[in-house]
Amino acid sequence: MRVKECMCKKVVRATSDSTLQEIAKLMQENDVGCVPICNQENHVIGFVTDRDIITRCVANNKKCENTKASDIMTTKVIKTTPDTKLDDATQTMSNNQIRRLPVIENNQIVGMLTIGDLAKNQEVHAKEVGDTMECICECQHNHE
Repeated sequence: MRVKECMCKKVVRATSDSTLQEIAKLMQENDVGCVPICNQENHVIGFVTDRDIITRCVANNKKCENTKASDIMTTKVIKTTPDTKLDDATQTMSNNQIRRLPVIENNQIVGMLTIGDLAKNQEVHAKEVGDTMECICECQHNHE
């Protein structure tokens, strides 16, 4: 099975100039916890997660309506392609302790692969999802 068979194709995006309040509204309206930050060419240059907003903005007494994505976004972008084998993508997620993986084709974001997408897909074994999640959690715990 390939990533393109499991990924979510609807991707909500923002720019580095978007405020965290705007991004939080996008998250709420689209029921997502992560928004890719793209430049004018639609290349992913970073991410803002709901956790980033809490730990890097709210916890530091910054105002969401004035703080820009560029001020707090994660800039290390780990990605995959639509034609990547799903096993390889889940290994990437495990190795890098991430629950969301942008899917890039021709330098453009075309989807997101999340742990939730894996769990909902009937062709993905529950054990594989569990093993991936376990590794993500164990790795995070070991690094804290």
